[in-house]
Amino acid sequence: MLGIAQDAGYPQTLCYRPHCMTAWQDKSLRKMATSLAVVDHVHKAQYLFEATPDLPQQLYLLQQEWSNPDYQLQAVFLTHAHMGHYTGLMHFGRESASTKQLPVYAMPQMRSFLENNGPWSQLVKLNNIELKGLQNKREVVLGNVRVTPVLVPHRDEFSETVGYLIKGKTKTALFIPDIDKWEKWDTAIEDLIPQVDYALLDATFYSADELKGRTMAEVPHPLVVESMDRFRDLPPEQKRKVIFIHLNHTNPLLDSSSPESLAVTDAGFRVASEGLVLPL
Repeated sequence: MLGIAQDAGYPQTLCYRPHCMTAWQDKSLRKMATSLAVVDHVHKAQYLFEATPDLPQQLYLLQQEWSNPDYQLQAVFLTHAHMGHYTGLMHFGRESASTKQLPVYAMPQMRSFLENNGPWSQLVKLNNIELKGLQNKREVVLGNVRVTPVLVPHRDEFSETVGYLIKGKTKTALFIPDIDKWEKWDTAIEDLIPQVDYALLDATFYSADELKGRTMAEVPHPLVVESMDRFRDLPPEQKRKVIFIHLNHTNPLLDSSSPESLAVTDAGFRVASEGLVLPL
């Protein structure tokens, strides 16, 4: 896990309320936007899921974990066109790394968005990135890693939204950083959890009273309290698979000692942390 926060990270721009001030004043409390790296040790390949605004720091974190120069970033997989999930692509451009035909996997609308809108279109024109098409539920095989995009309902202003099933040699992870509500999906999430080893799930908001002065209807997500209630009948070994990610700056789960964090762990679930390593 290279990041666990909502798109804008923690603390968030223009937030100077007490919950943000603690992180402004103490850098060790800051969190980067949600991102996942998958490392294939046999092929010395690294795959990045999401290109966040924190991409330079996140790739450095990955380099620290596996400092062998033989390991190379082989591809990037995008979920959708909201700011915390693709804008880090800018760091592959002429003004920065100036990569050469780095494969970037995207669904049809996401691909079209990048091809037809600046500055992203320049990355394509200059061959900094090479867009690779994805299809819903169509598996992509890269070395020992198998990746399957799965469409999920979300606010799709500029592109569709997907989660990913990521299969290694022995284990499978489900990665869904953004979804509107579980009940809007044509797949029952509680039936999918037993089929995977890790379920990295949207936990943007803990409860409905977090956004002061804004209506939660503008940004629907499965509340953590809703997800825990929905999963309450899962056996303990299945609850343990659930790892909450994509935490908004208002989310009390950012504080591992908060009563809400203790409630999550007491209920048998987990909260992701930056640097968490999950064997596949």
